[in-house]
This record gives sequence, structure tokens and C-alpha cells, in this order.
Amino acid sequence: QVQLVESGGGSGQAGGSLRLSCAASGGTFSNYNVGWIRQAPGKEREVVSATWRSGGSFYSGSVKGRFTISRDNRKNTVYLQMNTLKPEDTGVYYCAAEQYRDYVVRTDSWSYWGQGTQVTVSS
Repeated sequence: QVQLVESGGGSGQAGGSLRLSCAASGGTFSNYNVGWIRQAPGKEREVVSATWRSGGSFYSGSVKGRFTISRDNRKNTVYLQMNTLKPEDTGVYYCAAEQYRDYVVRTDSWSYWGQGTQVTVSS
């Protein structure tokens, strides 16, 4: 069973950048798909990005071109580089992992979750 810990959240200005990290332990990290799920105030959770264990990545339309996901399997860490931040990027960002379901971006398709990290973007 994998454990996930997010870090790197905080406050930023519109147009700025933040980088989130998700450190994993307790499993063979390269065997897992890893996603970033955002819970914005008053909105449903949204998978904003994911990196697949077989390669490739996913971005939602709201972040495509601004966010970049990457993974370092040697460090058991996934990163989310967030550029050109917008106030609507505000929310709690959860790192989540799934070992058996590939290329599924539903928020209910992830088996393991971190505790979340708050991102607040001001205009």
C-alpha cells in the first residue's frame, strides 16, 4: 500500500508559478499511475493532471498549456509545475495513485490519496 504526502502549496499571484510535490512511500512507485486532483471552493473535484505508469500524461482543459506534470521514479516523487496561475486555480490539490486502472480520469478511480495541499491564487 502506497502512502502519499503533498508539499509545495501556498499563496501566489496571478501570473506566477508554484510547484507541488508528491512523495510516495510503501510501494513500487513506477507501478502506479499518479494524478493531481483539485477541489476548488464550491466545485466538484477535478482531475487536473495525471502521469501514467506506462508513459504519457493527461491535462484537463483548464490547465493545459500552463501546468506540467513530471515524475522521478528514483525519488518516488511526482511534481506539478503550475505556471501562469489564475485565481480559479485556487483550491486544495490532492495527489492520488492507482495501480490497476489505466487512463481513467474520474475522481473516483484512484485508490490512494494524500492529505492535500492548499493553493491560493490572488488577482
